Amino acid sequence: MTNKAIMMMAGCILALPALAQKKYTINAPDKTLSVQVTVSDSIYYQVMRNGNVLTEAAALSFTTDQNAAGFRVSKAMAGTHSGILTPVVWQKAKTIADDYSSLRLDFSNKLSMEWRVYKNGIAWRWINNLAKACKVTDELATLNPGPEARAWYPQEDGFFSHNERQYRKYRVGDIDAGKLASLPVLFETKGAKLLLTESGLFNYAGMWVQGDGKGSIRGVFPHYPREKKIEGDRSELVVSREDFIAKIKGPQNFPWRIVMVAKDDGELLTNQLPYLLGTPPAPGSDYSWVKPGKVQWDWWHYNNIYNVNFRAGINNDTYKYYIDFAAKYHLEYVLLDEGWCDTRDLFKQSKHINIEELAAYAHSRNVGLLLWTSWLVLDQQLDRALDQFEKWGIKGIKVDFMQRDDQDMVNYYEKVSKAAASHKLMVDFHGACKPTGWSRTYPNVMTSEGVLGNEISKFSDVIDPEHTLTIPFIRMAAGPMDFTPGGMLNVQKNAFAAQPAEPMTLGTRCNQMAMYVMYESPLQMLCDIPTHYYREPECMEFLQAVPAVWQQTIPLTAAIGEYAAIARQAANGDWFIGAMTNWTAREITVDLSFLGDGKYKMHIWKDGLNADRKAKDFAMDTIEADKSSALTIKMAPGGGYVARLVKE
Repeated sequence: MTNKAIMMMAGCILALPALAQKKYTINAPDKTLSVQVTVSDSIYYQVMRNGNVLTEAAALSFTTDQNAAGFRVSKAMAGTHSGILTPVVWQKAKTIADDYSSLRLDFSNKLSMEWRVYKNGIAWRWINNLAKACKVTDELATLNPGPEARAWYPQEDGFFSHNERQYRKYRVGDIDAGKLASLPVLFETKGAKLLLTESGLFNYAGMWVQGDGKGSIRGVFPHYPREKKIEGDRSELVVSREDFIAKIKGPQNFPWRIVMVAKDDGELLTNQLPYLLGTPPAPGSDYSWVKPGKVQWDWWHYNNIYNVNFRAGINNDTYKYYIDFAAKYHLEYVLLDEGWCDTRDLFKQSKHINIEELAAYAHSRNVGLLLWTSWLVLDQQLDRALDQFEKWGIKGIKVDFMQRDDQDMVNYYEKVSKAAASHKLMVDFHGACKPTGWSRTYPNVMTSEGVLGNEISKFSDVIDPEHTLTIPFIRMAAGPMDFTPGGMLNVQKNAFAAQPAEPMTLGTRCNQMAMYVMYESPLQMLCDIPTHYYREPECMEFLQAVPAVWQQTIPLTAAIGEYAAIARQAANGDWFIGAMTNWTAREITVDLSFLGDGKYKMHIWKDGLNADRKAKDFAMDTIEADKSSALTIKMAPGGGYVARLVKE
């Protein structure tokens, strides 16, 4: 649509009691998706697909203490964009198509609103054009899927949270103001899935949601902290909050509110709107030093390795053992989690730890070290600590226990990301909110938690195959997630017991292995102990080969919470297939038409004949395949399947 066409449409005025009304329609480049925007007392929008209404009119508004009330359009500018983005760190693909139609509305109150419509979703954001300082006192952001729509809802108890939640299934009409949820949230209405999340979150508060009990969902925001209280060695509690969301010093773009639209569930696995709408990195930034990879992790099993000739624990002997294991299987990193130092002083190493010695030893074996820290002590010692980490040759940091995303804490995320980049350190945020396009702005931010992940298998049976088949469609749609897969003590549901020192996982061995293809995390953990991996050389054959980033992703078949099969291509051209099922045993058939010409040797790891009783049971096979092949995948309850295809 041209600027002239938009201005003509803007001239279409319908009488309202208080304010004239203007309507604008924005069509996706392929014309399938469209948004109708109406400007009157507030802004209203409606989402349509192929001319059919997906969401009823929903209100949007933005209020500061310096902008006049009301939204009178002073200028409307429409456009289209077509381009290709090349991420520094691949996740789903090495290139991303960036095609959209846009509309910018400038209002006489010095606010602007920008819209983008893609073939797989819509987004809007507010822009403040005032040069003087102001406070954002309210933002109205609503979505109206209707009372009969279904929701997968990560319900929260309050704004102080790790954002590690199960997804409760609600009728949207049953979600009222008493039901708070973190993002992302997924809805199903009128034959489509709608996923609500955000991107470009800087110098502002994260958005959460609640319902009105009538079918509409509204954004809510943790207000700026007035009084804070440090509790223990890692938590900062907000005792009271201001009557505003954020303090702004001048002109600023606010976060994009994203509504992904998917006809088929598998489309959510390839939607890249949070990355596309992420703030670009600073011009001239160099992130060529960033190196994705797999990580041997220590905390999940409390360092309870065995069959060794030294006392296991938090000591150099144990970590040299991890480093030797990583070197043997070409894993890029070893993570030293909590325990390597005093939690209140990063310069006070544990009695039997010498980081300088370990870093030198790791370097000699072509392995990098990552170090854990609580956010609180890092904030207190940031410059000194990062200087020291860089001198030691540390490759990255795991920053933990933020548990908030008000403006104050969001600014901390950015401060750490920038400071780490200046020392050539990668970042893994734990105890964190969902990602919001961080990996585009700061490509050294590799992954983050904000997910109910495998670590909870130490204590509970909630990490079951239904949950692990829900998170890739919702949480992972926002960005990479540090779920920490790779458990080798696998059980069916009747055999599970919480064993924090030697955890087990629900579902089959191949279910855990399939997570390395299904789940995206450019720093991908191996959660179990080398003792267990050493006695599983057939599994390590796969775990050694599977990469942490991908040049191409193709969903094969999927249903949220039930099953999924996905194909991904590695940088060297090999293809990997991963499939998972919930507690229902099933057989699925997929075609391999995504393969290029020629024959492929297909190495398969699949559920064994007795995996329904002994979940560790698996079998291996090798067959030939090409793009005309049809693949039948049979999975036990809680089962999985992985394959590596190498061109002959």
